[in-house]
Amino acid sequence: MSPIASAPPCRPRDPTRRAILARLASGETSVLKLAEPFEISLPAVSKHLKVLERAGLIERGREAQWRPCRLQANPLKDIADWVEYYRRHWEESFDRLDRYLKELQHKNR
Repeated sequence: MSPIASAPPCRPRDPTRRAILARLASGETSVLKLAEPFEISLPAVSKHLKVLERAGLIERGREAQWRPCRLQANPLKDIADWVEYYRRHWEESFDRLDRYLKELQHKNR
């Protein structure tokens, strides 16, 4: 399936969610540790985690009293692949435009 037809369903637009993902990129950690740098309530952090979990970007566990969260990298790889497809498309388009503009400049001399 082409990247056009399989556009990723999840785009972490919220800066808090992006920050949570960035922290989890360093490794598994607890909900309490994830919440530390944010000036929002623990229930608010939990809501962000639920959104990320539903999107398949994180996985939450339960080990006794510890609630570990870990990054699920596969959906992020899908997003990166999708973005790369379009990056190449736009680079090729800009290269063609650049060649065309240089031709016009050369003709006008």
